[in-house]
Amino acid sequence: MSFSSLGLSDALVRAVTEQGYTTPTPIQRQAIPAVLAGGDLLAGAQTGTGKTAGFVLPMLQRLAKHAAPTAVSASRNTRRPLRALILTPTRELAAQVEASVRAYGRHMKLSSMAVFGGVGIHPQTAQLKRGVDILVATPGRLLDHHGQRNVELSHIEVFVLDEADRMLDMGFIRDIKRVFALLPKRRQNLLFSATFPDEVKALADTLLDRPAMIEVAPRSATVETIQQVVHPVDRDRKPDLLTTLISRNDWRQVLVFTRTKHGADKLTRRLNADAIRALAIHGNKSQSVRTRALAEFKDGDLRVLVATDIAARGIDIDQLPHVVNYDLPNVPEDYVHRIGRTGRAGATGKAISLVCVDEHAFLRDIERLLRKPIRREVIAGFEPDPKAVAQPVFNQRGRRHEPAQGQWRAERGRVRFSGRSA
Repeated sequence: MSFSSLGLSDALVRAVTEQGYTTPTPIQRQAIPAVLAGGDLLAGAQTGTGKTAGFVLPMLQRLAKHAAPTAVSASRNTRRPLRALILTPTRELAAQVEASVRAYGRHMKLSSMAVFGGVGIHPQTAQLKRGVDILVATPGRLLDHHGQRNVELSHIEVFVLDEADRMLDMGFIRDIKRVFALLPKRRQNLLFSATFPDEVKALADTLLDRPAMIEVAPRSATVETIQQVVHPVDRDRKPDLLTTLISRNDWRQVLVFTRTKHGADKLTRRLNADAIRALAIHGNKSQSVRTRALAEFKDGDLRVLVATDIAARGIDIDQLPHVVNYDLPNVPEDYVHRIGRTGRAGATGKAISLVCVDEHAFLRDIERLLRKPIRREVIAGFEPDPKAVAQPVFNQRGRRHEPAQGQWRAERGRVRFSGRSA
C-alpha cells in the first residue's frame, strides 16, 4: 500500500517521499482515511507508530482543500483565522509535531507555529499577530496567549488532543476543559492516547461525537525487535552497574529513565564524574537547555541522556540502540512507552532494566501487562543481597508506593523473586 492509495494529494505524497517514507504504517493506513472522511476519531497508538503523520497529513489536506474563512480582527490587527489546533503535553512534543507539520506541508500554502512555556512570550505574540493556520501548543501557554487576546479559537476546524493519557497524568484536565469551552461547536476532533484509563474514556465521551475507533496494537504490545532484560542489583549499586554496562559494552547512545528530577540530576553528575558525558532533561530545566541536550543526543554528540517520563515525551530517534530503566516506572504502561523509543522502523534495540528489591511489585505488574516474563541476568560482581529489605518508593509527586515483601532467589540457574505485594 502506498500513501497515494490512501487518498492523499500529490503535494503531500511528494513531501512524504522527500522525508524518506514510502509505505504507511498501520496507524497511518487506518487514521488517514478516517480523518479525511471528516468525522471524529479516537485512536490508540503507542509512541513510535507514526501517529503524528496519521493526523497531520489528512489535516493538511483538509485545510488546503477548503479556503480559509474571512479574516478576523484581534485588537487592532487583522489576520487570517487559526484553523487547526494541536494540543500536546510537553514542549518537546509540541516542537516535534510542529516540525512534522512544516515538513509535510512544505509544498502547501499553510503556515504553522508552536507555542509553549519556558521561552519568551513576545516573539510568539508577534508571530501570532501575523496570523497562522495551524497552531501546536501546550495547554498553559495557549491559555496565556488567549488571555492576552493573541489567539482566537472560534474558527478552529480541526482539533487534535495528542497523548491524552499523559495530559491527564500531568494534571492538565482543568486547562483542557477550559480550551474545550473556547472552541466552536462545529469542528472535527481527533484524540490520540497510548492507554485508555477511565479518565481518558470520560474525556473522550465529553469531546468526541460518534467517533471512529482505531487501536493499532494492544495496550500491552511491545515491539518484537526490542530485546528486553532485567539486571537484578542492590539499589546503592545501580550507579556502578550502569557505568560498567556503558563502558564495558561501549554504548554510544543511551537514553536513561529515572523516576524523579532529583534522581536524574544526581545520576547525571555521577556519570560525568565517571568520564561518561551525560545531560539531564526534566521540567526544572530551561527550554533552551532541554532543546540543546536533545539536539546533541539526536546528533550522536551526547553519549547519555537522562530523562524523566514527562520530559522524554517528544524524543523521537529512529535508530536509538539502548534504553535503560534506571528506575522502573510504577505505572506499567509507562514501561511500554519508554522502551518503545528503541527498536523503531524495523531496527533492533535493547531495553535494560536495573531492578532492586524495592521495585519487585512494579516488575510483576509490568510482566502481567506484557503477559510474559522478562529475562533476568545477574551481572558478575553485582549480585543482589538476598537479605536486602525493601523500602518504600516515592514518585515525582511524592506519592509513596509500598514495596513488595520478598527477595530474589536463584532457581535452576535463573533469578526469580518470591514474595507478595504489601
